[in-house]
Amino acid sequence: MKNLILISGTMGVGKTATGRELQKLLPHCAFLDGDWCWDMAPFIVNDETKNMVLHNIGCLLNNFIGCSVLENIVFCWVMHEQAILDAVLSQLDTRNCIVHKFSLVCSEESLILRIARDVEAGVRTADVMGRSIPRLKNYRHMDTYKIDVSAISAKEAAKMIAQHIADQGR
Repeated sequence: MKNLILISGTMGVGKTATGRELQKLLPHCAFLDGDWCWDMAPFIVNDETKNMVLHNIGCLLNNFIGCSVLENIVFCWVMHEQAILDAVLSQLDTRNCIVHKFSLVCSEESLILRIARDVEAGVRTADVMGRSIPRLKNYRHMDTYKIDVSAISAKEAAKMIAQHIADQGR
């Protein structure tokens, strides 16, 4: 069975960095960041583009799932509502997969520091702070395994995810 690993979390919490670290730890692993599926300028969020990105994600993930050389597929995206996570999963052929759902969470203080570092490095714009912080609370209610990354690195979070997957396989 393949492992399909879904990592959700608010902007700036470390999903992409954790996913990249996880890709290094797991054999025969593909990594997809949902943001790549609607990287466009100008960035427009409406019903049409939301449907497009979900379709793009579904197509790419199903192709990874169907690829015989892959054992692990890591997908990260904001997915701040259960309905978004469910919409992604509803498109996928997971008959030959074990689906692992994680949310990266952290304290508000930690998130502010993380986003401030990203802004200083030119990775994000300052307006992300106002959108990201209010979404933190949403992840408490999601059907996911929570990992508090307030005081740990992406590498440590990836090791925790890999260990959780290994424990589930026993």
